[in-house]
Amino acid sequence: MTFFFLYFRHMEILGRYDRVDLPELGVSNLHAKVDTGAFTSSLHCSRAQTVDGKLEFVLLDEEHPEFTGMKFVFRDYEIRDIKNSFGEVERRFLIKTQLVIFGETFETEFSLSNRGSLKFPILLGRKILRDRFLIDVKKKNLSYKKKRAAARVKKKPSSR
Repeated sequence: MTFFFLYFRHMEILGRYDRVDLPELGVSNLHAKVDTGAFTSSLHCSRAQTVDGKLEFVLLDEEHPEFTGMKFVFRDYEIRDIKNSFGEVERRFLIKTQLVIFGETFETEFSLSNRGSLKFPILLGRKILRDRFLIDVKKKNLSYKKKRAAARVKKKPSSR
């Protein structure tokens, strides 16, 4: 039992959902759902297509409050068959980009999909979660709360 405690004591606890940053895409505090049933993480986008061998897509959609309409272009991407939550296989684009959670930056892979009808524009799958986080489904927004608390401490004026 001691080994178990020593191995996991440095891992952050992540709740059922949180807010994350995607600095290379210029997005902060975007809602993300933790899904230990999904292998690959997923990112909501619209109008994904290849043009002259490059992937072009628009992050989110017009209905989302964080929507900017900005088009992103990736030279490096993959196309892979991914099973959706209904068990159906979908052909999706995959990109690699940075994800920031608990103040740490991770390079991770996202499949691009239309998540417009879903509450969370990001789904965090096992590939990014494994060996990094312990999941407590009773908790939520732990990274975001820690980030906000750190920002309040920074803003607090000195008592000198």
